[in-house]
Amino acid sequence: MNNKHDLHDKRLADAWATLQAHADKGLPLDNDPSRLAFADPEFLLRRETRGLRMQLELMKPDLEMRAHGIENTVVVFGSARFRSQEESGALIAQAEAANDQAAASRWKRLARGSHYYEQARAFGALVARYSNDKDPEDKLFVCTGGGPGIMQAANRGAYEAGGLSVGLSIALPMEEQPNPYVTPALSFKFHYFAIRKMHFMMRAKALVAFPGGFGTLDELFEVMTLVQTKKSKQVPIVLFGSDYWRRLLDVDFLVEEGVISEGDLKLFEYVDTVEDAWAAIARFYRL
Repeated sequence: MNNKHDLHDKRLADAWATLQAHADKGLPLDNDPSRLAFADPEFLLRRETRGLRMQLELMKPDLEMRAHGIENTVVVFGSARFRSQEESGALIAQAEAANDQAAASRWKRLARGSHYYEQARAFGALVARYSNDKDPEDKLFVCTGGGPGIMQAANRGAYEAGGLSVGLSIALPMEEQPNPYVTPALSFKFHYFAIRKMHFMMRAKALVAFPGGFGTLDELFEVMTLVQTKKSKQVPIVLFGSDYWRRLLDVDFLVEEGVISEGDLKLFEYVDTVEDAWAAIARFYRL
């Protein structure tokens, strides 16, 4: 009789195997009052288990990104509403053909930002090309909110340049599906904004903020506050599109009122070209 045992044998029953055996017997989990706790969505969605759900949202993307060697990211924020020049033209033509003047006017207004889409796309490609021939620990990966507009553009540029990129999307009533240029294994969806924003910062080596609305401002000020209060190490914070950002944010007024210090103006810089955005990052890290 062979009484030898494999050193690598599992000592505890495999949870997935237990669930599979349950399914193989034709027993539906949703009608089983004694079902396993981790296979019980009603239990997992209780108010009392919110902490567990937040922990899972923190853990899953972290483990997957580690498995794919994603340690350093360049986070790109910006409006979900800007489209490529081609798509903007098609949307305007479609609205005019339907005699929908309100929609045509809206798309014409947004078409003024189409060049930001193209610049974000070029920037995503630049980051990917830089990293393609680098050792794993020196690679930088584009990370976005995973949605359309500027986010899609940056993911698209990285994809077209042969690089991996991350998408951290959020479940919203009006939100579209994650854009098709995010690397599928690195596409994550969140319920909690706070956990999503934590993931943006956990691996961020730089932030590039293109013009955007409330969501972009929320994410931008989160990062600026963390760096200002030294809850996070300083990273390059690049505001792409100086005319837009100077019109939107009167930071000199904040200094004059004393609500921020003059030194806080060094937390970020304005740029207007893809090359200058990359130069700000390269200069900071002496790449």
